[in-house]
Amino acid sequence: MFQFLITIFIFLTGLIVGSFLNCVIYRLEQDESFLKGRSYCPHCKHVLSWKDLIPIVSFFTLRGKCRYCQKKISRQYPLVELATGILFILVFNFQLQATNYLVLVNFLDFFGFLILLLVSCLLLLIFVFDLKHYLIPDQLSYAAIISAAIYQLVRIANFGFRIENLKMLLPFFYSALGAAAFFLFLVLVSKGKWMGEGDIKLAFFMGLFLGWPAILAALFLAFFGGAIIGLGLIVWKKKSLKSEIPFGPFLIAGTFISLFWGEQIIGFYLNLLMLKY
Repeated sequence: MFQFLITIFIFLTGLIVGSFLNCVIYRLEQDESFLKGRSYCPHCKHVLSWKDLIPIVSFFTLRGKCRYCQKKISRQYPLVELATGILFILVFNFQLQATNYLVLVNFLDFFGFLILLLVSCLLLLIFVFDLKHYLIPDQLSYAAIISAAIYQLVRIANFGFRIENLKMLLPFFYSALGAAAFFLFLVLVSKGKWMGEGDIKLAFFMGLFLGWPAILAALFLAFFGGAIIGLGLIVWKKKSLKSEIPFGPFLIAGTFISLFWGEQIIGFYLNLLMLKY
């Protein structure tokens, strides 16, 4: 029962944070500060009251329309809120499994959990922004890279504050360089037609965050998913062979899947290879 109540609390917290992330996305689009000023309708600019800002609930009670101008509210808002709530639960369960505790009693484990939540929020922002604008803002990429570095340092701190333990960072650093170099190669070969500079930075983050061999699973899932979706869009005549498709969302989806289920995926393929040979 206690575990269930904590899960509900984390989910509700995720919904609230998701509402804030929607604000951040809009303010980034408008080149405005998200640290000051009250939320307002993007159409009529009317300041929203608390009853207009209840995550998910307000969208449905208002029937997807602004209370003041009756213009449609983007479905992005409830979807981002719901996705954030689900991600918060997944991160919480992941951290519990990593620490083998029913609750996060260790300060470093709890701090690592908060960093993971921050990383999840940054990746959601990148996901939506790249999906909408085919662009990954540098400030989000750099924030994700710094957060990943802090997360790895927190993990190492659990083994003791010794200089020699910093060697444990090397596989993650090498993975980051390797992933970034691979994407840089694709950018240079295609002259920016296949990938963008934002994807290079995102790949560096992925390597630093996931390490080896999880980065391989993430990249495989991203390219595989991108190919399937791309072919589907062409078949349904939503895109052509020359159309651009943002790759950031696929990289982020691959990152999350590899983080939560990477070991099972790698184990599955290793078992297949063993059976084959």
